[in-house]
Amino acid sequence: MPVVPTNFERAFAERPEALAAWVQLNGAIKAGMDLRRYELATLAAARRLRSSYCCLAHGTVLLERFGEPVREIARDHRAAGLDAVDVAVMDLAERVVDDAGSIGDSDKQTLRDLGLSETEIMDVVLAAAARCFFAKTLDALGVRADARYRDLEPELQEALVVGRPIADA
Repeated sequence: MPVVPTNFERAFAERPEALAAWVQLNGAIKAGMDLRRYELATLAAARRLRSSYCCLAHGTVLLERFGEPVREIARDHRAAGLDAVDVAVMDLAERVVDDAGSIGDSDKQTLRDLGLSETEIMDVVLAAAARCFFAKTLDALGVRADARYRDLEPELQEALVVGRPIADA
């Protein structure tokens, strides 16, 4: 059976080298980072960016690989039962999206006090900043999340569809 490309792969058909560069960059960011932390940071950034596609993709990973309460996290990560490190990571990812220029040493000190190294803090920043590129590219091109996400339970879809709707089948 042939592999059907995703909507985002089709969107990059005119510039496959840009998609290849994205895959390489994203892989480099993820390679040195705890995958669960990457997914939490990415979900936080994607929600702030109002990227349904990215929220659905990364929320699904959090649910399927880690059994996280994604609906609750997506609605309010501070009240979802996450530990202080997870909340601080998601807060930093949101700040990167909202106003990276306002992030100061005191913002990073919170994460240091929770035990994160400078490298781990940079990884969160990289994950959020990279998500800005990808999510904005998809949204500017009008790309909608793949129809397969319609199989998620309605309450989860409602929490993760924060921008463009899911594509029709």
